[in-house]
Amino acid sequence: MQPARGFLYMVAVMDWATRKVLAWRVSNTMEVEFCLEVLEEAMARFGRPEIFNTDQGSQFTSPRFTGLLLKAGVRISMDGRGRWMDNVFIERLWCSLKYESVYLHAFETGSEVRGGLSKWIGYYNARRPHSALAGRTPDEAYAANELEKLAA
Repeated sequence: MQPARGFLYMVAVMDWATRKVLAWRVSNTMEVEFCLEVLEEAMARFGRPEIFNTDQGSQFTSPRFTGLLLKAGVRISMDGRGRWMDNVFIERLWCSLKYESVYLHAFETGSEVRGGLSKWIGYYNARRPHSALAGRTPDEAYAANELEKLAA
């Protein structure tokens, strides 16, 4: 994302089954620290995933990031080089976010970007129906998925 005064990077943790964005952050650097914060927040709020998929960016291949996953007992899956289709759900999120929010607003500052993204992700999770989820929102699908786990 590019506000008028610089460039920002975004990382998000998404539940693949329901497309729910569990945690996200933007940063003016692509260092591992902000990625660790997002991962820790997602696991604290929603529990440990069985598998975590990322691309092969240096922040995700760093010993600190992979170590946190391994310590939590999470299996690591990484996309092949240049294989955006391996992580199609998050790539689709980036596309929707850009066309439905970022490209429509002239964000001037990092705080404006954060506010705009917060509003859009709230909409995306709670009010934006997905055909792949039988017309449900990610929040509805996630809640139904959690009920199914309890019933099993």
